[in-house]
Amino acid sequence: MKKLSVKIWMLLLLFIAITIVFLVIFTNFLYEELYVEDKETSMREIAENLQTTYKGGAVTNEFIKQTEDFNRFSDVEVFTVRNPRELSACLPFDIDYETLIGPEERAELIGGEAVIKRGYEKRFNREVVSVIYPLVDENRLEGIIYVYVPLTKMTEMASKDVIFLLITVSLLLLIMAWISLKTLQKVLVPLDKLKVAANEMASGKYETRVEVKSSDEIGELAKTFNQMATSIQQEDEKKRDFLSIVSHELRTPISYIKGYGEAFEQELVPEEKKKEIYALIVQEANRMQKLTNDLLTVARSEQNHHIDMSPLVLSEVVREVLPLVKSLADKKQIRFIVTIDEETILKADEQMTKQILINILENAIHYSPVSSTITIGNEIAKNETTIHIKDEGCGIAPEHLPHITERFYRVNKARSRVDGGTGLGLSIASQLIEMQKGRLVFTSEVEKGTTVYITLPIWEDSFL
Repeated sequence: MKKLSVKIWMLLLLFIAITIVFLVIFTNFLYEELYVEDKETSMREIAENLQTTYKGGAVTNEFIKQTEDFNRFSDVEVFTVRNPRELSACLPFDIDYETLIGPEERAELIGGEAVIKRGYEKRFNREVVSVIYPLVDENRLEGIIYVYVPLTKMTEMASKDVIFLLITVSLLLLIMAWISLKTLQKVLVPLDKLKVAANEMASGKYETRVEVKSSDEIGELAKTFNQMATSIQQEDEKKRDFLSIVSHELRTPISYIKGYGEAFEQELVPEEKKKEIYALIVQEANRMQKLTNDLLTVARSEQNHHIDMSPLVLSEVVREVLPLVKSLADKKQIRFIVTIDEETILKADEQMTKQILINILENAIHYSPVSSTITIGNEIAKNETTIHIKDEGCGIAPEHLPHITERFYRVNKARSRVDGGTGLGLSIASQLIEMQKGRLVFTSEVEKGTTVYITLPIWEDSFL
């Protein structure tokens, strides 16, 4: 974090320094282009106004005095000389007029043109801006009007306050550095905390959370991280609970089988009990086999999300499923009444749909009394059909209904184990229905029975 923060901080300081340098250069440019140009225009106007008062002939003392009077009230230096060679006498410097007005410039003056000069003058030893207007009469240069102003550089203008400027710029840099550092800390410190939290999550500390102090993008990132951490923690807890329940469910039949096996090995089982115990061993082995198969189904449904949706005639699916549960139903003399619409065509995965019906029917058989009836029918509404499976079993109390599709949830645990249930059948059915964009709903009344409603989409051509 420190390396990145130092890099960004140095980059910000560099940007600030570049900005200050740019502002200095730009200000100097504005000074050159606007201030000096404006000064030059002002001097030209002064010289032109004075030139218009010249009536021709020799330059009179009154004209020179008029110029000197004007000079006292002007912010620029103005004077008039008859002979340019007298120029040195009018300036507070030791001037060689040939360096101020060269031969070419003199020719321009005689031609009636003004001479504008800007730059370093050796005799002045400084930058000046000067405007020279001729006083010409019949091609004779009777005199010149000389207007000039020292061209002071910005640095020279600020030379007296250079210490003040240095202190101001230094303070500005310190303030900007402090602000940029605090800004970086505000951004990077939460990111560093997120990195630490992510490392703790990676090491298995799923209870790790970060404090959300802002509502900006960093705050949103922290919220998202906390939501992700909560989801991972919940999944981890579910996985632990699942493994714990699976271990418990397997431990019971294994204990039975191990205990009875040891009893047989030590010849402790009376002859008249052997048949009964053999039946118990087979029952527990069957329960282990069913639990293992259900766990495999759960694992496959979670890992493989591929669904082969195809047109499926519902009545044929029901007819193919019923023989699979007939032996279980026959043990309790349970009969089926099927009123499935022959025209209903599902848009579903065949194997998933069969698994759903088998799980629901097995569950209905387990909780139905002897010689009862299970009714199977369906109703079509718009682009879906709802299959209802109604039994005459013991029913489910209202407080249990919201939980019966949870894994290993049992309303009556003792009875479920006797019946051979694993507590996964309805959970698997619910998961497979959800994968096919369907719905599973239960209604039940204690001692009167339960109705299961399975809603699945139907094939588009079947409802056109």
